[in-house]
Amino acid sequence: MLQQGNYVADVAYFIGEDAPKMTGICDPALPQGYSFDYINGEVIQTRLSVEDGKLVLPDGMFYRMLVLPKLETMRPELLKKIGELVRQGAVVLGPAPKYSPSLQGYPEADQQVRKIAASLWGNVDGVHVKSARVGKGMILSGMEMQEALDMIGVVPDCKFAREDPALFIHRTLPDGEFYFISNQSDQTILVQPEFRITGKRPELWSPVHGTTRTLPAFKQNTKTTVVPLKLEAFESQLIIFRKHADKPGSDEMASNFPEGKPIGEFKGSWTVSFDHSMRGPSKPVEFRSLTDWTLSANDSIRYYSGTAVYRSTLKLPEIPVGKRILLNLGRLTAMAKVRINGKEVGGVWTAPWQVDITSAARQGTNEVEISVVNNWMNRLIGDQKLAVEQRPTWSPVIPYNAESALQPSGLMGSVSVLVFSY
Repeated sequence: MLQQGNYVADVAYFIGEDAPKMTGICDPALPQGYSFDYINGEVIQTRLSVEDGKLVLPDGMFYRMLVLPKLETMRPELLKKIGELVRQGAVVLGPAPKYSPSLQGYPEADQQVRKIAASLWGNVDGVHVKSARVGKGMILSGMEMQEALDMIGVVPDCKFAREDPALFIHRTLPDGEFYFISNQSDQTILVQPEFRITGKRPELWSPVHGTTRTLPAFKQNTKTTVVPLKLEAFESQLIIFRKHADKPGSDEMASNFPEGKPIGEFKGSWTVSFDHSMRGPSKPVEFRSLTDWTLSANDSIRYYSGTAVYRSTLKLPEIPVGKRILLNLGRLTAMAKVRINGKEVGGVWTAPWQVDITSAARQGTNEVEISVVNNWMNRLIGDQKLAVEQRPTWSPVIPYNAESALQPSGLMGSVSVLVFSY
């Protein structure tokens, strides 16, 4: 089981002391492959400390750099605390403040700000001189973020190709590193993220199936590890580094995500039971092929919103020992739960639309039951075609009209069974 870990961010952007101020901007912009947090004056002044050159919070969160906004104001007591952090080993990027934003202690407060700033920035003007050592730490100014990060030796934490529509979150655990990777597009993507870790073997933990497996394909560099990944539309994966890599990884992408081998077949049609109380058909309907409900000529199916239960039989040959058997549902809207031979085996709500049926499948004939549910969209659209007094549905805001496009619903395409060796 995963232990609770600390979120990893390389940069803390100070949001400034102007009021009201609840968030900030990333200036200079953070390059790809790094992560950040916003931080306010109260946290800097009362909770931030330095350990091993890193800015640390009491709950374990740490940063490699504090970035100041391009403002000329800062309270003297806050600037004094930042000076203490720098002398203890912190790295600060930003221009020297000149005044206090408050009238408290005026004009002595402004004089204090200029005096403290001079002791920190010295001749660092962001033009002719851009960096200086102060105590154990550093003051930087007039730099782009990549230049500043390179200066202190911080490589990207999780770097994708520029065109990859993927994001990450990183937490560090007592026994390893944990990355949450997500595909932000509606297409399957093949990516090769470069993780800021070496010497450990990657594992994939599936948030959908609750399974874990080692990824044999990876490449280790001096400071990073490259792992080929395949993510389905909007899919997310957990990549864990915790076990020692005692040998180099494979170079083959397919070894991380091997194709499943088709096994077994569905015979005949599907019997689909709709909920009559939700204005579905009163009797089960035979589907000779799996088609979108919205293509039906029957309005009780075309505009149906709710749960429908698909039933059919699946004939399987001898079950391979030590293999995983997945029921591939093809494409559907919006969620589904599966029962095999009366046993619940799980559900899906995102791509890939696959359910592990290993625990319930058996040789010979298997009874398959798939419950699929869509949302209210189609029923709301269908009801716009009725007189107001005839509409059973109601919502304070309905962003649809009678001509709005319907949402494809139900099981669409083909259902198949795949066997995997992992």
